[in-house]
Amino acid sequence: MTLLRVVCHQLAPRIGDTAYNRVLAEHAIRAAAKLNTQVIVLPELVQSGYTFTDQEEAYAASETLDGQTLCLWKSLAHELGIIIVAGFCERLSAGRVANSAAMIEPFGRVTVYRKAHLWDREKLIFTPGEAPPPVVDTAVGRIGMMICYDLELPEWVRLAALAQADLLCAPVNWPDGPRPVGERPAEIVRVQANAAVNRMFIAACDRYGEERGVNWVGGSVIVDADGYPLAGAAYHPQEQQLVADLPLAQASHKSISDHNHVHQDRRPSLY
Repeated sequence: MTLLRVVCHQLAPRIGDTAYNRVLAEHAIRAAAKLNTQVIVLPELVQSGYTFTDQEEAYAASETLDGQTLCLWKSLAHELGIIIVAGFCERLSAGRVANSAAMIEPFGRVTVYRKAHLWDREKLIFTPGEAPPPVVDTAVGRIGMMICYDLELPEWVRLAALAQADLLCAPVNWPDGPRPVGERPAEIVRVQANAAVNRMFIAACDRYGEERGVNWVGGSVIVDADGYPLAGAAYHPQEQQLVADLPLAQASHKSISDHNHVHQDRRPSLY
């Protein structure tokens, strides 16, 4: 069975320091390419950092699709033959910004998704997206994309699954919070559940470190189509490079018994 090599590289971008963040991302992308990786996922807002004070500060750090960061990522994707999925602060019109992610393929196609479900103070800063999560027919499989809190809306994840995504890539920034002793972060558990109920691979790339008083889970995880972790899935507030080889064809098999199919068993008329 053909395997797809995926890397999630957990990083700590600096708020507003786009030059530093470009170097940080480039090192991660080149490191992944040396492992013959076909897809790399980087954190949410890796281009800009996350904890903006207000919309004006975010706009100052934002970039358009032809800005320095996306131009660099396009160049790296072409040079290294790798698909890059990464978060950036997208400059819109009239001083507005979006919490966006880009999927950049080696031949130059760029697919952009704007986060539809904004978390907490993001609502004070970002303009929410109005389009469903894209699912792109790439050279290595059908890849979907969404961002962080989107993963907590099961209807949204189901949209990508029903669009026949084999792999869902999610740049995330999971703020660390209280949990019972011995329990794993709930964000990781939800990723596993989403993968299992849709029989779809998921690669969620978190960040780590402290930024303006916020600490991050560092819970990057790559999950198989049964919901079991192939890499990561633990509280790990440090840099880490997760590598997994995915038998992507398994995602097309939605049967979980002789008489059950995770999508065909749905009865939307009752919901």
